[in-house]
Amino acid sequence: MFPVQGGRAAASLRGENGRNFTFLRNDIVMKTPRIAEILKSGEIDRDITVQGWVRTKRGNKNVAFIALNDGSCVANIQIVVDPTAFDEDMLKSITTGACLRVDGRLVKSPGAGQGVEVQASHIEVYGTADPDTYPLQKKGHSLEFLRDIAYLRPRTNTFGAILRIRHAMAYAIHKYFNDHGFYYLHTPLITGSDCEGAGAMFRVTTLDAANPPRTETGEVDFSKDFFGKPCNLTVSGQLEGELGAMAIGQIYTFGPTFRAENSNTPRHLAEFWMIEPEVAFYDINDNMDLAEDFLKYLIAYALENCREDLEFMNKMWDSELISRLEFVLHNDFVRLDYTEGVEILKASGRKFEFPCDWGCDLQSEHERYLVEEHFKRPVILTNYPKEIKAFYMKQNEDGRTVRAMDVLFPKIGEIIGGSEREADYGKLCARVKELGMHESEVWWYLDTRRWGSAPHSGFGLGFERLLLFVTGMGNIRDVIPFPRTPNNAEF
Repeated sequence: MFPVQGGRAAASLRGENGRNFTFLRNDIVMKTPRIAEILKSGEIDRDITVQGWVRTKRGNKNVAFIALNDGSCVANIQIVVDPTAFDEDMLKSITTGACLRVDGRLVKSPGAGQGVEVQASHIEVYGTADPDTYPLQKKGHSLEFLRDIAYLRPRTNTFGAILRIRHAMAYAIHKYFNDHGFYYLHTPLITGSDCEGAGAMFRVTTLDAANPPRTETGEVDFSKDFFGKPCNLTVSGQLEGELGAMAIGQIYTFGPTFRAENSNTPRHLAEFWMIEPEVAFYDINDNMDLAEDFLKYLIAYALENCREDLEFMNKMWDSELISRLEFVLHNDFVRLDYTEGVEILKASGRKFEFPCDWGCDLQSEHERYLVEEHFKRPVILTNYPKEIKAFYMKQNEDGRTVRAMDVLFPKIGEIIGGSEREADYGKLCARVKELGMHESEVWWYLDTRRWGSAPHSGFGLGFERLLLFVTGMGNIRDVIPFPRTPNNAEF
């Protein structure tokens, strides 16, 4: 029997074997209702307790109004205070940023723009916030300023909304895959292989950086390191994910990845989260179907469950946000061959910053032209030249292209990258040698093609790239709580 913690009320459930299992009741996880619940309930004329942080305080000697927010929604709840009923010094300590507990009566509000308010009978100040030093005041703040105080920015309406949307999207991802029979696979964060062959990785070591052990030839002796070999933080869980798919059929990963690219741009982070499904017996067409269905599910979930926050983001940051989400949801994705896409771009008459010819890796401006101007629909681009794609992608019969796919969205460009994986042992080994990779680093991956190889496919979706699209934000540093970028590892 599970213990009941803290003497809180519990309920019991009898299992099939007759044993009783005790669990905490949902109704007492939170001792007091969240403001979102209070505002949704429509209830009035009852005693209530609310807790949260002060957004604003105004009033005069006869009455004071406190806007209280607890992070559960964009909206505040108004606290009405009779100054004659409370200690003057205590009321003076209630400033923007202070944290309060308020007991009082929930009543219908006569004020415009709010349905209810709380007439305070008791106020406890949990924590004060000196207005001379507290950086978040009533005035608006730039996103750049808020990045410098990322440990406080969740208290703003914008970042509260972003974090709630981020939570909802994470939940929706797990729900989608669980409901479709996928298994959640935890792939390692520390790895000895480089999935992408890019080499931009963060080294993990316990060796003395100033005086590492050396071999007889003067090289660093990694046999003396913790893992006995050079290791790095993972750039992708894909290779290990494929091992899972080749055993239990369909898996997904969802975890942090790390890339040491010195890219100080609005589209790149050094630490970000990736969703990577891998499915046995899927070809490239199945993979495209999965990607389209998955993205539409997530967008539909956001529109249905994050409406208030999306409307706030639509009003404050991107007036086309909701229409763009609905645009993606209600349009079939175009399936376009890379070669045809290049021809469309060359015939467009558009002068792009980066020239576009067959064999080039398309830039965001090319991708957005295809989506936003030519087709006016999301696009899945397929059959890329093998020279610009990773070693593990299945080669087409023409010997020039691979069964890769990129899903292109408005405003974002590429949001998903994936492929059918090369299942032929000989072709995969040849490609590894062709790229100058070391078979010793991926021997275990190659072995999966020696014993019971099967067609399989998968893709990667950068979680923060998805959130850029869903929230309408323009900088990827603003959709992750604590961004890790070149020269920035605060908080």
